[in-house]
Amino acid sequence: MTASVPPQRPNVELREVARGVYAPALVFEVGVGAIMPIIPLSAVALGANLAVAGLLVALLGVGQIVGDVPAGALAARIGDRRAMLVAAALSVLALMGCALAPNLGVLGAGVVCVGATNAVFTLARQSYLTEVIPVVKRARALSTLGGVQRIGAFIGPFIGAGVVDLVGLSGVYWLAVLTSLVAGLVVLVVPDVAGAEAVRRRHAAVMVPMRTVLRQNARVFLTLGFAVMAVGAVRASRQVVLPLWSEQLGFSPATTSIVFGISGAVDMLLFYPAGKVMDRRGRLWVAIPSMVVLGCAILALPMTTTLAGVTVAAMVMGLGNGIGAGILMTLGADVAPAAVRPQFLGIWRLFSDAGVAGGPLVVAAGAALGSLAAGIGAMGAVGLLGAVGLARWVPRWSDHANATTRRRAAERETRPPGPTPTAT
Repeated sequence: MTASVPPQRPNVELREVARGVYAPALVFEVGVGAIMPIIPLSAVALGANLAVAGLLVALLGVGQIVGDVPAGALAARIGDRRAMLVAAALSVLALMGCALAPNLGVLGAGVVCVGATNAVFTLARQSYLTEVIPVVKRARALSTLGGVQRIGAFIGPFIGAGVVDLVGLSGVYWLAVLTSLVAGLVVLVVPDVAGAEAVRRRHAAVMVPMRTVLRQNARVFLTLGFAVMAVGAVRASRQVVLPLWSEQLGFSPATTSIVFGISGAVDMLLFYPAGKVMDRRGRLWVAIPSMVVLGCAILALPMTTTLAGVTVAAMVMGLGNGIGAGILMTLGADVAPAAVRPQFLGIWRLFSDAGVAGGPLVVAAGAALGSLAAGIGAMGAVGLLGAVGLARWVPRWSDHANATTRRRAAERETRPPGPTPTAT
């Protein structure tokens, strides 16, 4: 199956979408990143124990999973930019609920809603970039989006820490309210670069039920979809295995935070070069090394016993994760049928986010059974299996997998019409 690509404006550059996509993405993610470490603290302040506080944090991911498929349907019905505006507005309401929450139930509901609005905002940005950016620059555009999200999530907690010192825990939620308002305002005032023809196609599009999209694309979801799930699981587990292993080795929280920060810094430096490689050489030139490096680094982590060893493993994890920035969004854009792109991407993100939710659970299960190292090792093995799955199925579904698939696609496009000769 090869996704058809509608006519696109060949002169759209990344800088043209920077104000309308990357700027609000950065601002929005700063707010989400700021509240991440505050959610468990707010839960404790409302009377929760540590287990319940951890569950409240997990509800953010639950909200994203719940919101993925409706996000695709919403973007298909009202358009990508309007979906971003709706998400920003609902995020403001959800964050206000978190700031004013009188009990754990209201806080939990607010966190779920924030996760759902994040799913809408992320999917709409991905679908919009896929529409307006020429395919030869698609990977750079989407890897830059992934990089911007990483930068926002990285600096958000630092800004949030300053706000906590000034006005307390609730102030961080009000900071996130402000970032959501600013993100929505930027989307509202920045002109649409898609062009009149693309806007006309949006309005003329016929709404296709999600079950139809799922049925028509079942083969890609049952193959490449599971590789995508593995990638999401491994990448999410990285955020869990580092602090847990550091805790087992007896490092202080401050030391663990520094190691995690170093890993994040390496992660953020590589998104644009990775996108350029994907555009020039093909998606597998980044996808497979990313999973192999990340999987091997996770496998090596339980063998480390010193701060230096953990730091090196953390940096290699950051390297593996960083070179894969935007790979799932790019693959989704490659294989999504143009006529039902938002709905397809909603289901695609459901597979990815299910992996994100499941990865840390595998690590936690290993720890609960008495062997944290076994749980970490299992996720490292999943990373290597993910690399195998990508190598097996990406060329089957994407013309942009590598140089060979691109050459074959070009040959199909230049082949004269008429019956295919048969061998005699």
